[in-house]
Amino acid sequence: MAVPHPEPDLFDHVRDHSFFHLPGFWTAHGETKLPLPELFGVQLTKYMVLQVIAGAFVFFVFRGLARRVASGAPPRGPWWNFWETLALYIRDNVVRPTIGVPHDAHGHDEHGHGHHGHDDHGHGAANHAAVATVGHPADRFLPFIWTCFFYVLICNLLGAFPWMGSPTANINVTGALAIITICTVMFYGMQRSGVAGFWASLAPPMDLPPLMKVVLVPVIWGIELFGFLIKHFVLAVRLFANMMGGHTVIAVFLLYIATTATSALWYLVLPSSMFGQIFVGTLEILVAFIQAYIFAFLATLFISMAVNPH
Repeated sequence: MAVPHPEPDLFDHVRDHSFFHLPGFWTAHGETKLPLPELFGVQLTKYMVLQVIAGAFVFFVFRGLARRVASGAPPRGPWWNFWETLALYIRDNVVRPTIGVPHDAHGHDEHGHGHHGHDDHGHGAANHAAVATVGHPADRFLPFIWTCFFYVLICNLLGAFPWMGSPTANINVTGALAIITICTVMFYGMQRSGVAGFWASLAPPMDLPPLMKVVLVPVIWGIELFGFLIKHFVLAVRLFANMMGGHTVIAVFLLYIATTATSALWYLVLPSSMFGQIFVGTLEILVAFIQAYIFAFLATLFISMAVNPH
């Protein structure tokens, strides 16, 4: 009696494994798996290796870019100009406008009034000229935001290469990124307002009678704390779902080909599915950039809310 063949797992290429899939012609006897070893008792997985590759790529690219910028001359060549353009875009269009200039950075009071009583809200022309000369106060957050953006971007783009994958299509990876982000937000918030001040700022100031304040403030604080945690949880789910969604669409196209293999429709479905996969694959490259941008923007927004509680 013949043993039935198990149904193929169409999502196998996006799951984490202790091996890499390889083309059959690279290995003997049709073997298509390259097993990964254990390191200090820990089994290495495909996504672990790909994350190390992404981290090393980001490090070496921006180490080289930093050396060129430090020399005093502008980086030359399309390769270096491409990465510099992305970095400057995140700085000038995400971090600086979103976090803004803290009022105390210019000797203003908490209402944005200068020492001469002029209400320029911390954004006067003189302030911008000074900022352009000596650097923007929000630039202190740039290392973290740049790291988030470029690390997520490279992890996303690795999925465009055959037999590799996008680590960000795994909820464990995006969950770890969200945990790092929430810890960073809390660190900067407590550094800015103090431990008690940061946690107290979750509840907005309310002009209420004492009795109502005793009842309502703890309830509102609990709701705000829950919302604070949910926002960072959604940060992980959003990235995971969007990266996984493209692979799901490709898997559906493959399923169309498999289900019509014994039908005359196969001659119509095959080219249509192949065209659909090419289109979705191209779209996923755009999605890789968009999702890296969204992750960096939301991380910047959360930091801004923590360091500017009012």
